[in-house]
Amino acid sequence: MASTATTPLVKPARKPPLPALTGIRTLLAFNIVLFHFTPPYLGPIRPFVEHGFVFVNVFFLISGFILSYNYFDRGRDLVKRDFWMARFSRLYPVYLLVLLISIPMLELEWHSRSITEFWQGIAMTPFLLQGFSPSLSTFWNTVAWTLSCEMAFYVLFPWLILLPWPRKPSRLVLIIFLLWIIDLIPAVLYLWLNPDHLSAPVDRYTSTTLIRFLKYTPLPYAPTFLSGIALSRLQLTSVISERGRMAIAAAALGGLGLFFFVVSNKVPYLILHGGILLPLFAGMVFGLSGKHAISKIFSWGPLLLVGESSYVLYLLHFNLFILIHKYHLPERLHVAEFDPWISYAVLIIVSVLIYKFFENPMRRTILNRFPPASRQKIA
Repeated sequence: MASTATTPLVKPARKPPLPALTGIRTLLAFNIVLFHFTPPYLGPIRPFVEHGFVFVNVFFLISGFILSYNYFDRGRDLVKRDFWMARFSRLYPVYLLVLLISIPMLELEWHSRSITEFWQGIAMTPFLLQGFSPSLSTFWNTVAWTLSCEMAFYVLFPWLILLPWPRKPSRLVLIIFLLWIIDLIPAVLYLWLNPDHLSAPVDRYTSTTLIRFLKYTPLPYAPTFLSGIALSRLQLTSVISERGRMAIAAAALGGLGLFFFVVSNKVPYLILHGGILLPLFAGMVFGLSGKHAISKIFSWGPLLLVGESSYVLYLLHFNLFILIHKYHLPERLHVAEFDPWISYAVLIIVSVLIYKFFENPMRRTILNRFPPASRQKIA
């Protein structure tokens, strides 16, 4: 009598973990929190916080890097349905939970938008489509436009890794350089042509359709994501010592420090937003992917704990911080004298709890309910 068994498709060997990249996400995510709700007395970290918006680019770079690092060698054997389900189970439950937590924010949207635009936002946002509309990109959850961008990149990723990426490290470096130039072109053209006929310099509060397109929609961030893919190929094909990687990490981190302390205030806002720091970010990611003293610093346990929940922290922080203060919770709990630091602590604690008790269980539940299609029953 024939029997059936479930035989999983043989998968490529699991890649070594890169814990320093998880740790660096902690610092990046928390810096973005500080950027949105800047506390007083920041001292030496003020240049980093005041320009915190640039670190969104690192998330797109790391996203392309990690996905390619884990999936590139599967090539045509990558089952698209499995890949997309893995991404969905990882991102969407938390995204939906934060939208539900953020329902009180819809009152603000109702009073600040036309009726047509409001209902368009209501229809598009649950499906991660708001980031494709410059005017609606920040609807309901201001920071969630990045998820629309990520969704676009995830949809295309199975085909992106099939492109004829070179194997020679020198050519990969050249590709990253060319992508960097492409990344800067839209911002440079905007500042040169001034199509909106602005009479004042562009800053973080300037809001025209073209500027919102450059800041919040997927296409301008495609070169950064593609740079992450190229960087992962460089990671897997280049032969470089750990001492060399440490030198690259030290040079990139030192370069970033010098840039923020010396140069950042002299660079136009739109150029900063447009990815001028991509080479330094790429050097940082590449360098921290090694095993050396600097990467060990970013692999510190508490950094890893918060880093694993950094997606929740990033997605949750904006609206939860506003709601905490909308309902005057620090005053009601008699801890206002410790604010905003007490609010930051709450954001981190809630993010870790959601990661451990919601994100992970929901991901397991979804993947158990919709197991990989690569598992085939055979007689």
